[in-house]
Amino acid sequence: MGVTEPRIDPRIGLVVAVLAVSMSAILVRWSGAAASVAAFYRVLLTTVLLAPLALGRHRSAFGRLARRDVLAAAATGVALAVHFAAWFESLAWTSVAASVTLVQCQPLFVAVGAWALLDERVTRGTTAGILVAIGGIIVMSVGELLGSGTVGQRPLYGNALALVGGVMAAGYVLAGRSLRQRFPLIPYVTVVYGVAAVCLFIFVVASGHPVTGYPPREWALFLAMAVGPGVFGHTVLNWALAHVESSMVSVSLLGEPVGSALLALLLLAEIPGPSTVAGGVVVLVGIGVVARSRAVGATPAD
Repeated sequence: MGVTEPRIDPRIGLVVAVLAVSMSAILVRWSGAAASVAAFYRVLLTTVLLAPLALGRHRSAFGRLARRDVLAAAATGVALAVHFAAWFESLAWTSVAASVTLVQCQPLFVAVGAWALLDERVTRGTTAGILVAIGGIIVMSVGELLGSGTVGQRPLYGNALALVGGVMAAGYVLAGRSLRQRFPLIPYVTVVYGVAAVCLFIFVVASGHPVTGYPPREWALFLAMAVGPGVFGHTVLNWALAHVESSMVSVSLLGEPVGSALLALLLLAEIPGPSTVAGGVVVLVGIGVVARSRAVGATPAD
């Protein structure tokens, strides 16, 4: 079945999505709640916003879920939950520029995971891009260890958490690939977000953080995370994948670290050090090389 022509230019959708996800780190920084609590409410409220549409217009899709599909959705949701928990926590310990750049390394981990788990060929371009990005990560981390610019309280710890978030984002992409081929967008993201919300709720309770009792300002921030980065960000990006090349979506996501760093400068007065800027640029170049290499080597089935 072919994909119908969208009524909205997908390129406009990509611009909106990148702007929306660029605001995510700022909203997390503004929140006074624990990182896991903010992650939980972002995912939960996104699920609540999308569930009526999923149940109203796509109810039949849920009836076609086989047991293996449920397990795949659960694995995808778990990976997404760990991604959000690790990345949100990283923002408390390192700079916005470093955190967002490192979490966007997920295309590198997707390339490695596709080679290890899906037997996909790794081209010289992919290998070169991975090595370039690793070099950028080293430059960024060494510079932050020396303490240049705004780097956070424990930059290496925060950077490590951001990398864990990137690995889990890659797992989210790899685990969800088969489901995306068989189910419409809204049912897919509703199931995955729902499982992620359950996992994050368990983590919040186990960590002893309060689930309720937050002031109106926090609830407004939680809702903003769900509507902006959740609905208009990641969900629109998933929609765009049906209408434009995956390479274009991957490259467009390189705008998130730039947008987040600029917003952090304007709204948080957070000035990244020279090593963070230089290392971040090298990381983005490496990611771009990997994205381009994978697009050139992709088969029509991708």
